[in-house]
Amino acid sequence: MIVFFLSFLWLIRETKAFLFWLYLWQLKEYHIGRFIDHFRTYKGRKLLLNKVLILKLFLIPFFLCPISFFIGEIALLIIYVLESAKFFYDLVLKKIKKPVFTVKTVFLIIVSVIFLISFVVFFYYRKDLILSLLLFDILTPLIVSVIVLAFQPITVLLRNRIIKKAKEKRKSFKNLIVIGITGSYGKTSCKEFLAQVLETKYKVLKTKANQNSEVGISQCILNDLNAEHEVFIVEMGAYGSGGIKLLCDITKPKIGVLTGINEQHMALFGSQDNITKTKFELIESLPKNGLAVLNASNDIIRNYDHGFGNVLLCSVKEELDFWAKNVLVKKEAVNFRINSKDKNSAQFKVDVLGVENIENILLVSAVAKELGMSLEEVARACEDIKAVDPRLSGGFNGVNVIDSTYSANPNGVFSHLNHLKFWSGKKVIVMPCLIELGSASVKIHRKVGEKIAQTCDLAIITTKDRFDDVKKGGGDKVVFIENPELIFEKIKPFLNSENVILLEGRISKKIKDLIYGN
Repeated sequence: MIVFFLSFLWLIRETKAFLFWLYLWQLKEYHIGRFIDHFRTYKGRKLLLNKVLILKLFLIPFFLCPISFFIGEIALLIIYVLESAKFFYDLVLKKIKKPVFTVKTVFLIIVSVIFLISFVVFFYYRKDLILSLLLFDILTPLIVSVIVLAFQPITVLLRNRIIKKAKEKRKSFKNLIVIGITGSYGKTSCKEFLAQVLETKYKVLKTKANQNSEVGISQCILNDLNAEHEVFIVEMGAYGSGGIKLLCDITKPKIGVLTGINEQHMALFGSQDNITKTKFELIESLPKNGLAVLNASNDIIRNYDHGFGNVLLCSVKEELDFWAKNVLVKKEAVNFRINSKDKNSAQFKVDVLGVENIENILLVSAVAKELGMSLEEVARACEDIKAVDPRLSGGFNGVNVIDSTYSANPNGVFSHLNHLKFWSGKKVIVMPCLIELGSASVKIHRKVGEKIAQTCDLAIITTKDRFDDVKKGGGDKVVFIENPELIFEKIKPFLNSENVILLEGRISKKIKDLIYGN
């Protein structure tokens, strides 16, 4: 009876565990480097070594000795009862982490379920059943990873088939103008801004959210591209050398836009030089009659010897007449003037926050002008632009909330902290530590702390990974709090209409709900 009950509870906890590990693989886009890098974080390390796992490891010797076998059996039964209860509790509260159901994940889930049931059936009448269940439990992360990687060859074949079809379809659109956008940050905002501007004059297709990989872009071409489209705007992401070149081979861009380059994903690329070379694959892939539009406000881009002929350099420092005084206004639209190389100019009024968004407006204006729009037309279109990230809104008790939780990168963090200087009230930032920065991580987090010390009255860091480095830079203003309710209690004294809270990076939805008063 105990054996049956243990097996049943084991299936419940393994179902939850398999869903979680498949979710994590999907979150990391089935990229081995990103998956492994996750375990360099504090939360990642806790997944592999925690109190429950240590207790299970401690129980192994109990099942090797007949005298202690019953004690181990009861102890494991208690653990599985508690884990199963936690599973149903999380299920009721909709807190179960599971992958988004795609064809691939559904297939992996079916394979996993078959594997789990087969394992129990095979070992059910063996004397070492319980020990086998325990060892399987402990090795679950490895087992799920083996299942995922075992089907990667099939995934690659299907991927290559989709890419081939997309390439063939793309070739049939001879007059289509493709604009590729890449960079370490600002890609999505630039894509959205450009689409909103160009849609006032052209039939535009843009890649959807998270459609910046070879499969996502290929599916966009196969499912959405049609004869009506005149312009195709493609956001391009990559986690290794050759990644951007592959996307260019699929889409054949005529215009390439580089939004900015920094240390983001250095842990995957290995060095800043590798990151820079990969981003410039977009420029190197352009045809001779193509156009490169570069954010020259970014030092790395400005100083890189790309060797491409037809280049437009867009620099905030050169273009904005009223930079320090008028650009980063607290609650009003940004006003500035753009001067083109032929001496024409236009007054721009855009409702966006942050330096990187102004840089994107300049890039968008350069592309739109190249496609035949006047600066006046661009300026009118920009009046309706709404930023993807960050956004300003009201929160609990009227507190001003700058929501930059779409993603986080070093340039964005520094830009948003600079923006806080324009607020007269108290300033609070809530953010996790930045990830995938490799060898640059310590330096960047200390600089973040120093900027916090200059700008904020309170900084709440929600993850432990580089908290000590932020603390060294920011001093007593920097605290570590992980629990959403405790975070809310800490910032309660700041919740009024005179103050501002900056939400930076991927923080818990619970924190956002509390701050917004939901």
